[in-house]
Amino acid sequence: MNPTESDPKSAQDQLDAHLRVIIQWHFSPETGCPFWLDWAKKAGLDPRQKVRSFADLVSVFPHFQDEWLRDLQPDVWVPAKYKGRPYNIFETGGTTGMPKQRIGWDDYKTDYEEFSSKISDEHFPRGQAWLMVGPTGPRRLRLAIEHLANFRGSPCYFVDLDPRWVKKVIANKHFDQARAYMDHVIEQAVTILKHRKIAGLFTTPKLLEALGEKVNLYEAGIRGVFCGGTTMSPQSVRFICEEVLEGRIGFYPTYGNTLMGLAASAPLRPEDKYSITYYAPQPRAVLRVVNPNQTYQPVEYDAWGRVELTTLTRELFLPRFLERDEAIRCRPRPPYAWDGVGEVRPFGAMEKNIVEGVY
Repeated sequence: MNPTESDPKSAQDQLDAHLRVIIQWHFSPETGCPFWLDWAKKAGLDPRQKVRSFADLVSVFPHFQDEWLRDLQPDVWVPAKYKGRPYNIFETGGTTGMPKQRIGWDDYKTDYEEFSSKISDEHFPRGQAWLMVGPTGPRRLRLAIEHLANFRGSPCYFVDLDPRWVKKVIANKHFDQARAYMDHVIEQAVTILKHRKIAGLFTTPKLLEALGEKVNLYEAGIRGVFCGGTTMSPQSVRFICEEVLEGRIGFYPTYGNTLMGLAASAPLRPEDKYSITYYAPQPRAVLRVVNPNQTYQPVEYDAWGRVELTTLTRELFLPRFLERDEAIRCRPRPPYAWDGVGEVRPFGAMEKNIVEGVY
Protein backbone atom coordinates (compact mmCIF):
# COMPACT_ATOMS: atom_id res chain seq x y z
CA MET A 1 0.00 0.00 0.00
CA ASN A 2 1.25 3.45 -0.88
CA PRO A 3 2.08 5.24 2.40
CA THR A 4 0.55 8.45 1.11
CA GLU A 5 -2.74 6.60 0.79
CA SER A 6 -2.72 5.03 4.25
CA ASP A 7 -1.26 7.93 6.28
CA PRO A 8 -3.42 11.09 6.56
CA LYS A 9 -0.42 13.37 7.22
CA SER A 10 1.48 12.02 4.21
CA ALA A 11 -1.64 12.35 2.07
CA GLN A 12 -2.11 16.00 3.13
CA ASP A 13 1.55 16.75 2.46
CA GLN A 14 1.27 15.12 -0.95
CA LEU A 15 -1.86 17.15 -1.75
CA ASP A 16 -0.25 20.43 -0.71
CA ALA A 17 2.90 19.68 -2.71
CA HIS A 18 0.84 18.77 -5.77
CA LEU A 19 -1.27 21.90 -5.34
CA ARG A 20 1.82 24.14 -5.35
CA VAL A 21 2.97 22.57 -8.63
CA ILE A 22 -0.46 23.09 -10.22
CA ILE A 23 -0.75 26.70 -8.99
CA GLN A 24 2.73 27.43 -10.36
CA TRP A 25 1.68 25.96 -13.71
CA HIS A 26 -1.64 27.78 -14.10
CA PHE A 27 -0.42 31.18 -12.89
CA SER A 28 2.88 31.36 -14.77
CA PRO A 29 2.71 33.18 -18.15
CA GLU A 30 4.88 30.48 -19.76
CA THR A 31 2.43 27.70 -18.92
CA GLY A 32 -0.89 29.12 -17.71
CA CYS A 33 -4.16 29.70 -19.55
CA PRO A 34 -5.59 33.16 -20.41
CA PHE A 35 -8.52 32.85 -17.99
CA TRP A 36 -6.49 32.32 -14.82
CA LEU A 37 -3.73 34.75 -15.77
CA ASP A 38 -6.39 37.41 -16.33
CA TRP A 39 -8.18 36.45 -13.10
CA ALA A 40 -4.98 36.94 -11.06
CA LYS A 41 -4.34 40.30 -12.71
CA LYS A 42 -7.85 41.55 -11.93
CA ALA A 43 -7.71 40.17 -8.38
CA GLY A 44 -4.40 41.93 -7.80
CA LEU A 45 -2.69 38.90 -6.30
CA ASP A 46 -0.22 36.20 -7.24
CA PRO A 47 -1.51 32.78 -6.11
CA ARG A 48 2.01 31.40 -6.55
CA GLN A 49 2.95 33.40 -3.46
CA LYS A 50 -0.34 33.22 -1.57
CA VAL A 51 -1.36 29.59 -1.99
CA ARG A 52 0.97 27.11 -0.33
CA SER A 53 -1.61 24.64 0.99
CA PHE A 54 -5.16 23.49 0.34
CA ALA A 55 -6.33 25.60 3.29
CA ASP A 56 -4.84 28.62 1.51
CA LEU A 57 -6.77 27.74 -1.65
CA VAL A 58 -10.05 27.73 0.28
CA SER A 59 -9.31 31.18 1.70
CA VAL A 60 -8.02 32.76 -1.54
CA PHE A 61 -10.32 31.44 -4.27
CA PRO A 62 -14.07 31.97 -4.62
CA HIS A 63 -16.28 29.20 -5.94
CA PHE A 64 -15.70 28.34 -9.58
CA GLN A 65 -18.78 29.38 -11.56
CA ASP A 66 -20.29 26.94 -14.04
CA GLU A 67 -21.34 29.90 -16.23
CA TRP A 68 -17.67 30.34 -17.09
CA LEU A 69 -17.76 26.95 -18.85
CA ARG A 70 -20.99 27.87 -20.65
CA ASP A 71 -20.39 31.46 -21.67
CA LEU A 72 -16.68 31.67 -22.49
CA GLN A 73 -14.97 30.38 -25.61
CA PRO A 74 -12.92 27.21 -24.98
CA ASP A 75 -9.63 28.84 -25.97
CA VAL A 76 -9.48 30.79 -22.69
CA TRP A 77 -8.79 27.48 -20.91
CA VAL A 78 -5.85 26.40 -23.12
CA PRO A 79 -2.57 26.43 -21.13
CA ALA A 80 0.25 28.24 -22.96
CA LYS A 81 2.24 25.00 -23.03
CA TYR A 82 -0.61 23.31 -24.93
CA LYS A 83 -1.18 26.10 -27.43
CA GLY A 84 -1.57 24.78 -30.97
CA ARG A 85 -2.34 21.27 -29.77
CA PRO A 86 -5.87 20.14 -30.79
CA TYR A 87 -8.13 19.40 -27.85
CA ASN A 88 -11.22 17.34 -27.10
CA ILE A 89 -14.39 19.21 -26.15
CA PHE A 90 -16.51 17.41 -23.57
CA GLU A 91 -19.99 18.45 -22.45
CA THR A 92 -21.72 17.98 -19.14
CA GLY A 93 -25.20 18.90 -17.97
CA GLY A 94 -27.60 21.00 -19.96
CA THR A 95 -31.09 19.56 -20.32
CA THR A 96 -31.90 22.70 -22.30
CA GLY A 97 -29.77 25.62 -23.40
CA MET A 98 -26.00 25.72 -23.49
CA PRO A 99 -24.25 22.87 -21.64
CA LYS A 100 -21.03 23.26 -19.68
CA GLN A 101 -17.99 22.41 -21.79
CA ARG A 102 -14.59 21.23 -20.64
CA ILE A 103 -11.62 20.91 -22.95
CA GLY A 104 -8.97 18.27 -22.44
CA TRP A 105 -6.15 16.22 -23.84
CA ASP A 106 -4.96 13.31 -21.67
CA ASP A 107 -6.69 13.72 -18.31
CA TYR A 108 -9.41 11.18 -19.07
CA LYS A 109 -6.76 8.61 -19.93
CA THR A 110 -4.85 9.24 -16.69
CA ASP A 111 -8.02 9.17 -14.59
CA TYR A 112 -9.22 5.86 -15.96
CA GLU A 113 -5.81 4.20 -16.06
CA GLU A 114 -5.54 4.93 -12.34
CA PHE A 115 -9.02 3.51 -11.81
CA SER A 116 -8.01 0.29 -13.61
CA SER A 117 -6.00 -0.79 -10.56
CA LYS A 118 -9.20 -0.72 -8.49
CA ILE A 119 -11.09 -3.33 -10.52
CA SER A 120 -10.37 -7.04 -10.37
CA ASP A 121 -9.12 -9.18 -13.25
CA GLU A 122 -11.55 -11.82 -11.97
CA HIS A 123 -14.48 -9.52 -12.69
CA PHE A 124 -13.06 -7.73 -15.74
CA PRO A 125 -10.85 -10.37 -17.40
CA ARG A 126 -8.14 -8.77 -19.50
CA GLY A 127 -8.75 -9.17 -23.20
CA GLN A 128 -12.46 -9.97 -22.86
CA ALA A 129 -15.01 -7.57 -24.32
CA TRP A 130 -16.95 -4.85 -22.49
CA LEU A 131 -20.34 -3.28 -23.19
CA MET A 132 -21.18 0.32 -22.32
CA VAL A 133 -24.87 1.23 -22.12
CA GLY A 134 -24.94 4.96 -21.50
CA PRO A 135 -24.47 8.45 -22.97
CA THR A 136 -21.80 8.77 -25.66
CA GLY A 137 -21.83 11.67 -28.15
CA PRO A 138 -20.17 14.80 -26.71
CA ARG A 139 -19.46 13.24 -23.31
CA ARG A 140 -16.05 12.37 -21.96
CA LEU A 141 -17.44 9.11 -20.62
CA ARG A 142 -17.54 7.39 -23.98
CA LEU A 143 -13.83 7.91 -24.72
CA ALA A 144 -12.95 7.18 -21.09
CA ILE A 145 -14.74 3.83 -20.91
CA GLU A 146 -13.29 2.71 -24.22
CA HIS A 147 -9.81 3.79 -23.11
CA LEU A 148 -10.19 1.87 -19.84
CA ALA A 149 -11.25 -1.26 -21.71
CA ASN A 150 -8.42 -0.87 -24.23
CA PHE A 151 -5.92 -0.20 -21.41
CA ARG A 152 -6.89 -3.60 -20.02
CA GLY A 153 -6.51 -5.22 -23.44
CA SER A 154 -10.25 -5.35 -24.13
CA PRO A 155 -12.54 -4.05 -26.89
CA CYS A 156 -15.78 -2.27 -26.02
CA TYR A 157 -19.25 -2.30 -27.59
CA PHE A 158 -21.61 0.66 -27.17
CA VAL A 159 -25.32 1.34 -26.86
CA ASP A 160 -26.01 5.08 -26.84
CA LEU A 161 -28.66 7.10 -25.03
CA ASP A 162 -29.52 10.80 -24.81
CA PRO A 163 -30.05 11.72 -21.13
CA ARG A 164 -31.16 15.25 -22.04
CA TRP A 165 -34.10 13.88 -23.99
CA VAL A 166 -35.07 11.54 -21.16
CA LYS A 167 -34.98 14.37 -18.61
CA LYS A 168 -37.03 16.55 -20.93
CA VAL A 169 -39.84 14.04 -21.46
CA ILE A 170 -39.95 13.19 -17.74
CA ALA A 171 -40.09 16.89 -16.80
CA ASN A 172 -43.02 17.22 -19.24
CA LYS A 173 -44.66 14.16 -17.62
CA HIS A 174 -44.48 12.14 -20.83
CA PHE A 175 -43.68 9.01 -18.88
CA ASP A 176 -44.79 6.67 -21.67
CA GLN A 177 -42.17 8.21 -23.98
CA ALA A 178 -39.47 7.86 -21.33
CA ARG A 179 -40.36 4.22 -20.77
CA ALA A 180 -40.47 3.50 -24.50
CA TYR A 181 -37.04 5.11 -24.94
CA MET A 182 -35.57 3.07 -22.07
CA ASP A 183 -37.06 -0.11 -23.56
CA HIS A 184 -35.46 0.81 -26.89
CA VAL A 185 -32.04 1.16 -25.24
CA ILE A 186 -32.37 -2.06 -23.23
CA GLU A 187 -33.50 -4.00 -26.30
CA GLN A 188 -30.27 -3.05 -28.10
CA ALA A 189 -28.16 -4.10 -25.10
CA VAL A 190 -29.94 -7.46 -24.83
CA THR A 191 -29.31 -8.10 -28.54
CA ILE A 192 -25.56 -7.51 -28.14
CA LEU A 193 -25.40 -9.69 -25.01
CA LYS A 194 -27.11 -12.52 -26.92
CA HIS A 195 -24.86 -12.38 -29.95
CA ARG A 196 -21.46 -11.33 -28.59
CA LYS A 197 -19.24 -12.59 -25.77
CA ILE A 198 -19.24 -9.82 -23.16
CA ALA A 199 -17.58 -10.05 -19.71
CA GLY A 200 -17.64 -6.43 -18.45
CA LEU A 201 -20.52 -3.97 -18.32
CA PHE A 202 -20.73 -0.23 -17.69
CA THR A 203 -24.17 1.31 -17.24
CA THR A 204 -26.32 3.38 -14.89
CA PRO A 205 -28.16 1.92 -11.88
CA LYS A 206 -31.61 2.31 -13.43
CA LEU A 207 -30.55 0.79 -16.74
CA LEU A 208 -28.82 -2.04 -14.89
CA GLU A 209 -32.04 -2.91 -13.08
CA ALA A 210 -34.01 -2.75 -16.35
CA LEU A 211 -31.43 -4.94 -18.10
CA GLY A 212 -31.63 -7.45 -15.24
CA GLU A 213 -35.37 -7.79 -15.86
CA LYS A 214 -34.72 -8.94 -19.44
CA VAL A 215 -31.70 -11.20 -19.10
CA ASN A 216 -29.76 -13.13 -16.44
CA LEU A 217 -26.51 -11.20 -16.58
CA TYR A 218 -24.31 -13.95 -15.13
CA GLU A 219 -25.62 -16.52 -17.60
CA ALA A 220 -25.09 -13.95 -20.37
CA GLY A 221 -21.39 -13.93 -19.48
CA ILE A 222 -21.11 -10.76 -17.39
CA ARG A 223 -18.60 -11.05 -14.54
CA GLY A 224 -18.13 -7.40 -13.55
CA VAL A 225 -20.34 -4.29 -13.52
CA PHE A 226 -18.89 -0.78 -13.31
CA CYS A 227 -21.78 1.54 -12.50
CA GLY A 228 -22.27 5.31 -12.27
CA GLY A 229 -24.69 8.09 -12.96
CA THR A 230 -27.88 8.43 -10.97
CA THR A 231 -28.33 8.15 -7.21
CA MET A 232 -27.78 4.79 -5.52
CA SER A 233 -29.53 4.54 -2.16
CA PRO A 234 -28.63 1.68 0.21
CA GLN A 235 -31.94 0.03 -0.73
CA SER A 236 -31.17 0.16 -4.46
CA VAL A 237 -27.60 -1.08 -3.90
CA ARG A 238 -28.88 -4.05 -1.93
CA PHE A 239 -31.43 -4.85 -4.65
CA ILE A 240 -28.74 -4.67 -7.36
CA CYS A 241 -26.26 -6.83 -5.43
CA GLU A 242 -28.73 -9.48 -4.30
CA GLU A 243 -31.39 -9.61 -7.02
CA VAL A 244 -29.81 -8.30 -10.22
CA LEU A 245 -26.24 -9.54 -9.78
CA GLU A 246 -27.23 -12.45 -7.49
CA GLY A 247 -24.04 -12.05 -5.46
CA ARG A 248 -22.10 -13.62 -8.35
CA ILE A 249 -20.97 -10.55 -10.30
CA GLY A 250 -18.41 -7.96 -9.16
CA PHE A 251 -20.03 -4.57 -8.50
CA TYR A 252 -18.06 -1.31 -8.71
CA PRO A 253 -20.15 1.82 -8.05
CA THR A 254 -18.46 5.11 -8.96
CA TYR A 255 -19.15 8.81 -8.59
CA GLY A 256 -17.77 10.99 -11.34
CA ASN A 257 -18.31 13.61 -13.96
CA THR A 258 -16.57 15.45 -16.77
CA LEU A 259 -15.08 18.02 -14.40
CA MET A 260 -13.72 15.68 -11.73
CA GLY A 261 -12.87 12.39 -13.30
CA LEU A 262 -13.73 9.37 -11.23
CA ALA A 263 -14.19 8.75 -7.50
CA ALA A 264 -14.03 5.04 -6.69
CA SER A 265 -16.12 3.43 -3.97
CA ALA A 266 -14.67 1.68 -0.96
CA PRO A 267 -15.44 -2.06 -1.12
CA LEU A 268 -18.67 -2.79 0.74
CA ARG A 269 -18.44 -4.35 4.18
CA PRO A 270 -21.34 -5.94 6.13
CA GLU A 271 -21.33 -3.03 8.59
CA ASP A 272 -21.85 -0.56 5.70
CA LYS A 273 -25.40 -1.88 5.27
CA TYR A 274 -25.13 -1.21 1.52
CA SER A 275 -24.28 2.48 2.02
CA ILE A 276 -21.66 3.47 -0.56
CA THR A 277 -18.78 5.85 0.16
CA TYR A 278 -16.73 7.37 -2.66
CA TYR A 279 -13.17 8.69 -2.46
CA ALA A 280 -11.79 11.30 -4.85
CA PRO A 281 -8.64 10.56 -6.85
CA GLN A 282 -6.43 12.78 -4.68
CA PRO A 283 -4.28 14.72 -5.32
CA ARG A 284 -5.73 15.24 -8.82
CA ALA A 285 -9.16 16.06 -7.41
CA VAL A 286 -10.49 16.88 -3.95
CA LEU A 287 -14.05 16.45 -2.65
CA ARG A 288 -15.30 18.23 0.44
CA VAL A 289 -18.74 18.14 2.04
CA VAL A 290 -19.48 21.71 3.08
CA ASN A 291 -22.12 23.65 4.98
CA PRO A 292 -24.51 24.93 2.25
CA ASN A 293 -24.84 28.26 4.09
CA GLN A 294 -21.14 28.70 4.95
CA THR A 295 -19.41 26.93 2.14
CA TYR A 296 -15.86 27.56 3.30
CA GLN A 297 -16.65 25.31 6.26
CA PRO A 298 -16.83 21.48 6.09
CA VAL A 299 -19.67 19.79 7.95
CA GLU A 300 -18.94 17.38 10.80
CA TYR A 301 -18.37 13.70 10.05
CA ASP A 302 -21.56 11.71 9.43
CA ALA A 303 -23.49 14.92 8.63
CA TRP A 304 -25.10 15.90 5.34
CA GLY A 305 -23.78 18.83 3.30
CA ARG A 306 -23.19 20.04 -0.23
CA VAL A 307 -20.45 18.46 -2.34
CA GLU A 308 -17.61 20.79 -3.35
CA LEU A 309 -15.11 19.76 -6.03
CA THR A 310 -11.61 21.07 -6.67
CA THR A 311 -9.80 19.71 -9.75
CA LEU A 312 -6.02 20.05 -9.85
CA THR A 313 -4.42 18.98 -13.12
CA ARG A 314 -2.26 20.74 -15.67
CA GLU A 315 -5.20 20.64 -18.08
CA LEU A 316 -7.76 22.07 -15.66
CA PHE A 317 -7.64 24.13 -12.49
CA LEU A 318 -11.15 24.25 -11.06
CA PRO A 319 -11.27 25.49 -7.45
CA ARG A 320 -14.19 25.00 -5.09
CA PHE A 321 -16.90 24.13 -7.60
CA LEU A 322 -20.23 23.52 -5.85
CA GLU A 323 -21.74 20.39 -7.30
CA ARG A 324 -25.50 19.96 -7.57
CA ASP A 325 -25.16 17.08 -5.15
CA GLU A 326 -25.30 16.55 -1.43
CA ALA A 327 -23.68 13.76 0.56
CA ILE A 328 -22.62 12.54 3.99
CA ARG A 329 -19.09 13.45 5.04
CA CYS A 330 -17.32 10.14 5.70
CA ARG A 331 -14.08 9.38 7.50
CA PRO A 332 -10.91 8.20 5.77
CA ARG A 333 -10.85 4.46 5.22
CA PRO A 334 -8.05 2.22 3.95
CA PRO A 335 -6.65 2.46 1.38
CA TYR A 336 -7.79 6.12 1.38
CA ALA A 337 -6.35 8.61 3.88
CA TRP A 338 -8.74 11.41 3.03
CA ASP A 339 -12.44 12.12 3.54
CA GLY A 340 -15.08 10.36 1.49
CA VAL A 341 -18.57 11.31 0.35
CA GLY A 342 -21.41 8.93 1.14
CA GLU A 343 -24.90 8.29 -0.23
CA VAL A 344 -24.56 11.00 -2.88
CA ARG A 345 -27.90 12.38 -4.11
CA PRO A 346 -29.11 15.56 -5.86
CA PHE A 347 -28.78 18.69 -3.72
CA GLY A 348 -32.05 19.41 -1.95
CA ALA A 349 -33.44 15.96 -2.79
CA MET A 350 -35.44 15.80 0.43
CA GLU A 351 -37.05 19.21 -0.14
CA LYS A 352 -37.90 19.14 -3.83
CA ASN A 353 -38.72 16.81 -6.69
CA ILE A 354 -35.55 16.17 -8.71
CA VAL A 355 -35.62 14.98 -12.32
CA GLU A 356 -32.76 12.51 -12.81
CA GLY A 357 -33.96 10.37 -15.70
CA VAL A 358 -31.83 7.33 -16.37
CA TYR A 359 -28.46 9.02 -15.99
